[in-house]
Amino acid sequence: MCSLYSMTTTVDEMRRVFGPFAGDTSNLPPFDNIYPGYQAPVLLRSEDGGLKLETMTWGLPGPAAAGSRPVTNVRNLESQFWRSSLHNPRWRCLIPVTRFCEWTGEPDRGTGRKSKVWFGQSDQPVFAFAGVWRPADSGLLMAFLTCEANSVVGAVHPKAMPVILEPGSFDVWLDSERVDACALARPFPDERMVQFAD
Repeated sequence: MCSLYSMTTTVDEMRRVFGPFAGDTSNLPPFDNIYPGYQAPVLLRSEDGGLKLETMTWGLPGPAAAGSRPVTNVRNLESQFWRSSLHNPRWRCLIPVTRFCEWTGEPDRGTGRKSKVWFGQSDQPVFAFAGVWRPADSGLLMAFLTCEANSVVGAVHPKAMPVILEPGSFDVWLDSERVDACALARPFPDERMVQFAD
């Protein structure tokens, strides 16, 4: 489960990758370490059909049966709990990312702690996770989809990886019927990913 990512690129670079968007972009700081419960920039459809930049808190309220604990990674796309978020394009969003972290499975022998391993794209300084969002009394909340891990991520965390969207699929994720949108939940190509040291 991905529980840490970064978004440190410039607004100009975001516009190059995602196209024009509205919102308060005059003072977007770097988000070096985004953990669950932290705020992060998110792009969603505005009422005029364009993109709008919002800041949202990472973590959606989970099912009551599970204690309503915040959910950060959405894996079971067939779950009745997520059906409305995935069925209605209004609740889908793009989560800009510059890199994401998975933790090594075994603790370091010297420190007793697991180590961070960072991943990114080899051909894009900023990319997007497929996200879902909701308004709440506390503000706007979001989470992102996960899928089967590719070989690069799977060597560190074999269970899953975030759903990374190709630039050509942004509109499909934001606007298409549920079946077409959910078909994007697949491992990102190994050859276009890089691994970084902490």
